[in-house]
Amino acid sequence: MIDATGRPQSVLVLGGASEIAQAIVAGLVPGRCRTVVLAGRPSERLEAAAEAARAAGADVVETVAFDTTDLAGSPSVIDAVFEKFGDIDLVLAAAGALGDQSEMENDPAAAAELITTNFTGLAGSLLAAAVRMRVQGHGRLVVISSVAGERARKANFIYGSTKSGLDAFAQGLGDSLVGSGVSITIVRPGFVVGRMTEGMDPAPFSTTPQAVAEAVVKGIESGAEVVYAPPILRWVFAVMRHLPRAVWRRMPG
Repeated sequence: MIDATGRPQSVLVLGGASEIAQAIVAGLVPGRCRTVVLAGRPSERLEAAAEAARAAGADVVETVAFDTTDLAGSPSVIDAVFEKFGDIDLVLAAAGALGDQSEMENDPAAAAELITTNFTGLAGSLLAAAVRMRVQGHGRLVVISSVAGERARKANFIYGSTKSGLDAFAQGLGDSLVGSGVSITIVRPGFVVGRMTEGMDPAPFSTTPQAVAEAVVKGIESGAEVVYAPPILRWVFAVMRHLPRAVWRRMPG
């Protein structure tokens, strides 16, 4: 059960090898989070994330095989976790990929796979988690979106559109959960300097996985519906989303 200060005792991470997810878990465990379930594609990175959670002090840490592109199988993975562990206080949806825009524009199948990974598959998984949380009568879903979803640029419109879809879905799901005891926090980071963006030039107001995690943990504890990281991006995009299209399409890649 989430305590009076908003701290969860258990977390299920969808995309457990994510750098941002690992940083969030590292921020949650010293508080009160004792059970950590990391769901993702089996890999050395996923196992390393589990070891890091154990080292941080979690009592129970497990990994489970999970793939958002497995549209039929991924909801059953979530069901199995809830069946095994009972109540789960927090479900963190951090699965996703960036992709190469220049390649995907010429490879529709690759673009469709990214859309499934980042949006459609993850949406189904969030619905499965929401069903379980409605039954238990409490919990929080944390969805890692992006400011790239605020308004897709020509340089990353495929990735940006996946985040736009996920963000809109999470907003609607959150509204549908009002009164159920379950709530949603949507996280909109800017450019995150890390493994996913290695080799890319940082954008203005860039951030790090650790800084995003600090903002997310604070948002969870305060019950925030939306978290921007860094916070200034809330005001930047309040303006940028209303720029004329003729101006917006000249934005740098």
